[in-house]
Amino acid sequence: MTATLLSLHSYPVKSCAALNHEQVSISQSGLFLDRHWVVVSESGTFLTQRSHPRMALIQPALQQHDLTLSAPGMPPLHVPWLTDTDTPDAIPVRIWSSNTLGFDEGPEAAHWLSGFLETPCRLLRVHPTAERLASPEHLNAWRVQHGHQAPNLPASHRFGFADGFPFLVAFTASLDQLNHDIAASGHAPVPMNRFRPNLVISGTQAFEEDFLAGLRIGTLTFAFVKACTRCTVPDIDQTTAQRGAEPGLTLAQTRQSHEGTLFGCNAVVAGTHPGSTLATGLDVQLLYA
Repeated sequence: MTATLLSLHSYPVKSCAALNHEQVSISQSGLFLDRHWVVVSESGTFLTQRSHPRMALIQPALQQHDLTLSAPGMPPLHVPWLTDTDTPDAIPVRIWSSNTLGFDEGPEAAHWLSGFLETPCRLLRVHPTAERLASPEHLNAWRVQHGHQAPNLPASHRFGFADGFPFLVAFTASLDQLNHDIAASGHAPVPMNRFRPNLVISGTQAFEEDFLAGLRIGTLTFAFVKACTRCTVPDIDQTTAQRGAEPGLTLAQTRQSHEGTLFGCNAVVAGTHPGSTLATGLDVQLLYA
């Protein structure tokens, strides 16, 4: 059985809808502009679908000179790119236990988002001077255990507003098994978009990722530095923003560990250079622990 890179997805605005790619630029920070913007409350707390499911209905698009957001019943919002001569004020942003910096995209974006989400909020973009790094603890543990798999793995990985790591990798065989278990309880299957992955891999055994240190695609090596513990977001239908009981109920029964409820792998990458890209259909080499 040959493993294959089935699909690629980025999420320019944290917790909003996905962009799907056949080919996309990649760096240590993630796929191009992935989680590069975040919506924050008046107090500066970041917002997600956990508390605001309607964020799933906000669809981003990337043009040459702006980010465009669209949502049901709303006119399109155009957010211009930062220019090289701009020096925006830095605003502290805390993503879980991690501190970083953003800058405010202005009152028009704030008004648009506040109206659709029915709560006062603002749109921030990653500040040019932000230096948020993926967990050194998990990275160092991986290097001790599996460093021979990626001797060129960088010592640090700067990234944007994702929860904890630059990449999330998920596997179709694992979703198939999960949906089999969901069906046994009388509920409808769920699509992969519920789990908001960046890379989706086909051609493996169900939950084979439990035994992997990572994977290699061409010259790129992805280190699986932490199993992904799941919150309630996968219970939200990404097309309707309605919350249900699945897959969370079945995951809690079948994928529970001392870390939490698991589905997918958090990853960092080695081997990127200016101009690096990923494309669907590429062969994937599995790296076993």
